Amino acid sequence: MSEPTTNALPIVLIHGLWMTARSWDCWVEHYRAKGHEVFVPTYPGFEIEVEALRERPEVIAEASVPATLDHLSEVVESLDRPPIIMGHSFGGTFTQLLVNRGLGAAAVVIDSAPPEGVRVNPPAQIKSLFPVLKNPANRHRAVGFTKEQFHYAFANTVSREESDAAYDRLHIPAPGNWVWTYGLTANWKPGHQETWVDYDLDDRAPLLFIIGGKDHLMPPSVIRSNAKKYRNSEATTEIYEFPDRSHFTGVEPGWEQVADYALEWATSHART
Repeated sequence: MSEPTTNALPIVLIHGLWMTARSWDCWVEHYRAKGHEVFVPTYPGFEIEVEALRERPEVIAEASVPATLDHLSEVVESLDRPPIIMGHSFGGTFTQLLVNRGLGAAAVVIDSAPPEGVRVNPPAQIKSLFPVLKNPANRHRAVGFTKEQFHYAFANTVSREESDAAYDRLHIPAPGNWVWTYGLTANWKPGHQETWVDYDLDDRAPLLFIIGGKDHLMPPSVIRSNAKKYRNSEATTEIYEFPDRSHFTGVEPGWEQVADYALEWATSHART
């Protein structure tokens, strides 16, 4: 493993729902081999292994977005210099919230769940989230996918066998309250919610949206609508689409191409 080089920015990787920090294992090795310090903070209470979390769904059900955001902010602010922040899925929401707090030298969101204000919900997304949304009682539960549901929502571009193997290694339930509150009703409540960002902010880190063209959980129309919200900001906002990739783009074969593009963009656009 390469030692961190003097000019290599630190990298913070933030996972999304139904996953843990384990989902970044390949990226961590890949970036460290390029000389970067890499940090993979998880949500408070999620520090235990995947298998242990599956046995303790109450830890997941009780997770809080504000507490998680504060924890992630502390991790970023504790570093010697502003890092590159990358987030996948709901980790992309957290990344946008961190950028809104003035954190990071550059940021990349991959298949990002949107903050408040994006009202595009294509049929594929509704089908993907239906296992959580079909029962209002799931607001108070940790809700997982079946292997069949996971294959549709996450890993639709790989074989069922590959999807099932990834499920066994990586999948955990998600806090149903987050899906209901921030994925379904946030845009219809009065006032701003915990996932609101100032889209017009000019003094923020450059932000790249990476899209998986075959993503069912966060389809391209959702990501493009999210990115469009930043159109009045003078800060850099760009989009790049990998047309044949799913929501599982950071893990499925060919993930190196995504990781390299994200790093090269962030490095070249980073604020000094």
